[in-house]
Amino acid sequence: MQRSVVVRAVIFFAVTAVAVVYLIPSFVQGLPPWWGEYLPTDRIHLGLDLQGGTHLVLEVKVEKAIENTIERTKEDIAKVLREKGVAVTEIARRGTQIHVKVPAAGVDKFRDLLKSEFPNLTIINSQAAAGGTDFAVGLSDKELRALRDQTVDQSLETIRNRIDQFGVSEPIIQRQGQQDILVQLPGIQDPERAKEIIGRTALLEFKLVDDTHSVEEALRNGPPPGAQILYGYGAKGGSEKVPYLVYEQPLMTGEYIADAHVRPSSRLEGPHVELVLNSSGARLFERITAENVKRRLAIVLDNKVYSAPVIQERIGGGHAQISGNFDMKEARDLAIVLRAGALPAPVEIVEERTVGPSLGSDSIRQGVISFAVGGSLVILFMAVYYNGAGVLADVAVLFNILYLLAILAGFKAVLTLPGIAGIVLTVGMAVDANVLISERIREELRAGKSPRAAIEAGYERALPAILDSNITTILSGLILFQFGTGPIKGFAVTLCVGIVTTVLTAVYLTRIYYDYRIATRRLTRVSI
Repeated sequence: MQRSVVVRAVIFFAVTAVAVVYLIPSFVQGLPPWWGEYLPTDRIHLGLDLQGGTHLVLEVKVEKAIENTIERTKEDIAKVLREKGVAVTEIARRGTQIHVKVPAAGVDKFRDLLKSEFPNLTIINSQAAAGGTDFAVGLSDKELRALRDQTVDQSLETIRNRIDQFGVSEPIIQRQGQQDILVQLPGIQDPERAKEIIGRTALLEFKLVDDTHSVEEALRNGPPPGAQILYGYGAKGGSEKVPYLVYEQPLMTGEYIADAHVRPSSRLEGPHVELVLNSSGARLFERITAENVKRRLAIVLDNKVYSAPVIQERIGGGHAQISGNFDMKEARDLAIVLRAGALPAPVEIVEERTVGPSLGSDSIRQGVISFAVGGSLVILFMAVYYNGAGVLADVAVLFNILYLLAILAGFKAVLTLPGIAGIVLTVGMAVDANVLISERIREELRAGKSPRAAIEAGYERALPAILDSNITTILSGLILFQFGTGPIKGFAVTLCVGIVTTVLTAVYLTRIYYDYRIATRRLTRVSI
């Protein structure tokens, strides 16, 4: 027997064994404990349409992020101007522009500082005013586009981190359009809690309470300059809102948080969330508490005051805590969003669907029925029309499906209903290559060639046509995967993987059988 036949047969049996091992976790429940230590446990995960769950489309309010960036930039400009001794008569944000009135003596110095300290800003407009120049400053178009993309990308990663900590298996989280994010959570039947965790901005700020002014007077006449009124809740179990007069400028934000976890307290106080700050945050928090002993520090999350304790002494070690009017589940959800970080901009749910598990079971059953009917018809046709060669092609189809499912399991792919349609289509296409090969062999046999010569010529002449047709199909599948979303990607994945396994099984697997018959001199006629 030729050595090449033996080598190819060994490779074929090894690949088949590996495929079976990868598929066992997907079809066998209750594997022994030792399996995960030595063998793969990855399985084919079912998509939203098969398993049920929650489908959300979120719109990122990028304009709000731009306004926040402009506001911070305005504060930075004012600080630099003070440090450099450049006097201005007015600096204010109007929409997405910063308007600065500079006296005549400081116009040139202002331009130089703007160019050296803020290269991302551009002077949109400038006009002479009484005693100076009125500048309109803003971000360039290139910077605005980059900021919009960065806001959406950062929001996507933040949402992904929150969902990963929420414990969803194989979620689909991807960008859709310019500023939308598609979120699919298979198996989640509590969409309200998922929406609460995903959509919470989670902007944590530490602000000093203004004890020099009366809260009641601020409620009647408005807060004094540089201050604002925020609300929180009183004691545990209370529902009445409590107003707080705090300074607008935060002393520290949640960007310094390294970790957050829930700690139980007494029965009266309820649980609290303990914050662990990074090294920079620990130094900043220690300095803030040292400079403001005996003053109240409000802990504000999304403009809601959770607590406002009195700083009794300098707090070192990089630890802080949030205690508020929430139960254990609320504290756990709060810790999740704080660990994942704050969203750079608010998000709004513009589309919501919930798929029940019963609908998913119906989809699976219908998909299996379509697969069984389509596959049976193809197998029956090949066996009847091409005799022994048709049966060989049917065997190749079965191994094709085995390899296809094993690859999906190995790469932790998500199987959707369109993905099942792609598998059914693959079964139909799987015999196409064998049809070309069988017809070529028939032509060679009619021309009077021996079985061995007819088989070699049939494979050799059919291969270019097989490759051409499958390459064009796989290119179409790659385009669908690149530009499609959700179900389209599921179809494209199974289609592309199916084409690869189809070519390998139809061309090379069946050739092993014929080469083995030729090598053992048992091929006297071809049943075709």
